[in-house]
Amino acid sequence: MSGRAPVIVHPPSGTGGRRVTTRGENLGMAFSDEDLIEFLGRAGLPDAEDVLDDPSWVKWRGADAHHYEAA
Repeated sequence: MSGRAPVIVHPPSGTGGRRVTTRGENLGMAFSDEDLIEFLGRAGLPDAEDVLDDPSWVKWRGADAHHYEAA
């Protein structure tokens, strides 16, 4: 790993939800931790629930972690 978190949870959109990417690939728009866990599981991260608060795996940008409401 390059020292950067491979999963980016982008700032909340104006209508709610956060775009999720990994290494430049768009995984989708998450509206809850459950959505995020589903995306990460499909991307091959089997213990996704355990890494949401691990900054070596997930970088939350533009708002607090676990916050999905409209900006």
